[in-house]
Amino acid sequence: MQGYNDGMSRPFWSNGPSPGQFYNFTGGDRSASQGFGPQNNFGAQRSSQPITTGTSVVGIKFDGGVMIAADALVSYGSVARFQDVKRVFKVNDQAILGTGGDFADFQSIQRSINDKMIDDICHDDTISLKPKSLYNWLTRILNNRRNKFEPLWLDMVVGGIENGEPFLGHVDLRGRSYEDDIIATGFGKHLALPIIREQIVEGRPFTQEEATNLIKKSMEVLFYRDCRALSRYYVAVCTAAGANVSEVQKVNQNWEVATVVRGYS
Repeated sequence: MQGYNDGMSRPFWSNGPSPGQFYNFTGGDRSASQGFGPQNNFGAQRSSQPITTGTSVVGIKFDGGVMIAADALVSYGSVARFQDVKRVFKVNDQAILGTGGDFADFQSIQRSINDKMIDDICHDDTISLKPKSLYNWLTRILNNRRNKFEPLWLDMVVGGIENGEPFLGHVDLRGRSYEDDIIATGFGKHLALPIIREQIVEGRPFTQEEATNLIKKSMEVLFYRDCRALSRYYVAVCTAAGANVSEVQKVNQNWEVATVVRGYS
């Protein structure tokens, strides 16, 4: 009986878990006696919102190719932090890509795209990644991450030449996708698309010159109206002759209208 009383006076589990704490008993370097109290993180951490972000991307089909443009700014929250970033890319001679949303998330996907390009080069079989294949692959990657509740915070525009025909598609962070002749993301949906749609002539595609002028006008309006936009932008163009990304372009700024604006301090 005396031994029973001695046993009750000792701790239930010497060096064991304390009530009210969380513990990880599986694998790793953590022992069963390590707790995760208020001073420690518990479990895997997920990004609940994008951090370093790019704004609108604008894409247009024209007779013989595709054009995608995006400004050169990547913001850190509300800070215009990185002001010379290319958010449009040449994937190969048949495909180009523009990205909005979290740029760090895009960099993680870009590594996989680059691996695919290296595989194409190593196989040397004249078969390369086509824009529709890239578009479908991105749709599945983003939808898969969304289903895991680990979304990649991206708004992407894919363009290129598929079997001699221009292709343009959009994929968002949930894996939703669609194809169209003109596509815009972010504020571009509200500001750039109306400008471009006004110039559509039924049954006639834009010429490359018309598409270039519409891109210039769209990027100008976005710079005026979107506080996360910049006056410098890059344009990626893909035709049957190949793909390339332009040198940095500048918006033709005109602030004369500011003198007639009233009601703002």
